Amino acid sequence: MCALKMPTNQKRLTNVSVVRMKRGGQRFEIACYPNKVRAWRDRIEKDLSQVLQTEAVFANVSKGEVAKREDMKKAFGTENVSEICQLILNKGEIQLTEKERSAQQQAMLKDIAKLIADRCLNPDTKRPYTSVAIESALKDAHFVVKLNKSSKQQALDGIRALRTAGRLPIQRALMRARLRLADPLLRPDALALCSRIITDSSAAASSSESSDPTQKQQQPLELVVAMEPAGVRALEDLLRSRSPGSSLEVLDLRLEEDGDDPENGDDFVDEADHSDGAKAENIAVDNSKSEADAAAAAAAEELNRRLTLAAEDDDY
Repeated sequence: MCALKMPTNQKRLTNVSVVRMKRGGQRFEIACYPNKVRAWRDRIEKDLSQVLQTEAVFANVSKGEVAKREDMKKAFGTENVSEICQLILNKGEIQLTEKERSAQQQAMLKDIAKLIADRCLNPDTKRPYTSVAIESALKDAHFVVKLNKSSKQQALDGIRALRTAGRLPIQRALMRARLRLADPLLRPDALALCSRIITDSSAAASSSESSDPTQKQQQPLELVVAMEPAGVRALEDLLRSRSPGSSLEVLDLRLEEDGDDPENGDDFVDEADHSDGAKAENIAVDNSKSEADAAAAAAAEELNRRLTLAAEDDDY
């Protein structure tokens, strides 16, 4: 039996993350430890030896072919392997294994679902969805997660995908924002971009301090408003162009509508009142029942006493 012979000039590596770069018409690769490339690019890991499995530049990692020095000199202008490895590590394309890609896509899908759940609600019930429900609906809609895009960008794509699929009724929730107007005369134009005013603390403060209308106009106006997410940028542009001293601060990405909706509030109060009335009625019924039972027990006891006396008289 003849033994298999491996070429001595080839280095075969397994369980690696490959980072690839094409330069000068040549392909260059480096072999890294799994999950270390992200740590290096996020400045978490700073030791190059902890990232690279071997400090070498390859033409093909899977085949163990080391890049030629003349090719590296032509493409990078240097033969310093450490410098070339750092350049490829910082700017190269990460080649993930199928298992790594699937794990990263699943983690990013959870992030996208969480972002959508924080910003959207059910238009029928005005209640938010759970991130688990959003994640399941995205899978049903065959939403494809792209690792080269941020979770925030893909959350907007996910909302559009859910609306197109129609499996889950969804709409963007109103945002709660604090609006400070250095020029109170800008109030009508600013409020035209808002859905409604939640609180107007500056108006109450100004009315308590002074009744002079000219002085009120000079005081800055502070409002907490509910507004559509699409109106935020337009309102920022308005404040920037006409009132540089004004500001807009987003307080909540999703405004809870339970206590703010008058119709829902009235229904809730009516339902609570009815439930309290039902409880009172149940208590009254229970009291009448107990009184009737006590009367029946007393009558039965009196009947037994009379029957006993009659039996005694007959015995005599």
